[in-house]
Amino acid sequence: MKINVWNTILQLSKERGVGTSIIIAAIEESLRVASAKYFTHQEDVIVDFRPEKGDLRVHVSKKVVENPQNLASEIALKEARAIKADARLGDLMDIDLPSDTLGRIAAQAAKKVLFQKVRDAEQEKIFGQFAPRTGETVTGIFRRFENQTAILDVNETEVILSLRDKLPMEEFRRGDKVKAVILQVQKGSKGLQIYVSRSHPKFLLKLLELEIPEIAAGVIVIKDAVRQPGERAKVAVMTKERDIDPVGACIGVKGNRILAISKELQGEKIDVIEWSANPGGYAKAALSPAKVDKVVVLNKEGKVLQALVPKDQISLAIGKKGINVKLASWLVGWKIEIKEN
Repeated sequence: MKINVWNTILQLSKERGVGTSIIIAAIEESLRVASAKYFTHQEDVIVDFRPEKGDLRVHVSKKVVENPQNLASEIALKEARAIKADARLGDLMDIDLPSDTLGRIAAQAAKKVLFQKVRDAEQEKIFGQFAPRTGETVTGIFRRFENQTAILDVNETEVILSLRDKLPMEEFRRGDKVKAVILQVQKGSKGLQIYVSRSHPKFLLKLLELEIPEIAAGVIVIKDAVRQPGERAKVAVMTKERDIDPVGACIGVKGNRILAISKELQGEKIDVIEWSANPGGYAKAALSPAKVDKVVVLNKEGKVLQALVPKDQISLAIGKKGINVKLASWLVGWKIEIKEN
């Protein structure tokens, strides 16, 4: 049978960025599956498809016998002679799919490939592009809300920003540019799904790396980071360079560096402190912006600290809804109790 699909395959390959061999293999597989409705005995269907020449043939090979036992590979002499008059016992006979049936199946197969097989190949390509970028920041264009998730367009690929991964009270309008970190790229029953986040601590870390050259260069190291998205974050940094103030370098002149990051995070306050291996000293710094007189260990095994704080610093140390002391505890890894000094 002659069919003219080569130009279509070439065009499809160019538009979707999928190799012609993948499309051809997908069409062949679709033809085999579809032909099972005609060859009903689990025959080994052979597809001879040379699209560049326009040739297509679908057939099975069976041995001519008197009384067939295996209908998948054998055909009765009487039935064989109805197809080919000079068929003889012992012949290996090719049985072609009728041209009218083949034409219909070929059209169905091409359509199926267009909507399924090529899509699968596209998703493999996208997976290969995005999976290695997990943990990187991307900028997408907000397109729509769907099932309570924001759909962003990143280089013509849709990515998912769930409600829990956007900042509280954050609203988007169609066409808005949205920056986020790639959290997960996964293949499942729903196809390829790429999840991004603006609330995850990783997003804060990437923003710090992008805004502060010393972090990007590895001169300043982020040891710990915790967040209450949209409200407050605490970042512990350190450096081995004696002539560099890690906290000052992160904050920047007149706070310009940290303010730029805070602006991206809808005004989220960011406390940058110097990391310490000493839990007491670390906790004292972690309770910033409150001024703490002293930190004592209440229970070493239970990892409980007590911070002695001046009366006028108590509310600052605790923070709105207890956020400041909670984040400080998360950062240090010890429970911190506040007591007036």
